[in-house]
Amino acid sequence: MTENSPDKKPEVIDAEIVEAEIVKDAPTAPVEVPEPDYSESGVPSFDHVRDRIEQRYTTSLGSTELAGLGGKEDVASLDKKIADRDKAAKDKLAEIRRAMREQ
Repeated sequence: MTENSPDKKPEVIDAEIVEAEIVKDAPTAPVEVPEPDYSESGVPSFDHVRDRIEQRYTTSLGSTELAGLGGKEDVASLDKKIADRDKAAKDKLAEIRRAMREQ
């Protein structure tokens, strides 16, 4: 008979379940994981510094792009758009007030 034959009976293993002990207040040694990209004396590697600078630069470019500000001309046009929107809002409010008085 082979191991996988249907006539072979599986071997029975006798075992008992053991509860795991929970040890409270057991002192554990702190594991010191060295910071990545730093030497043992705490000096950052050149690659780490370069990556941080590139990250900050790209973040600033992205925020500027999201804000729609690229230069002084853009700031001036944004101020003009805000002023135009505020004027349109005041005009609309005045129109609504006139319409309510007429009723």
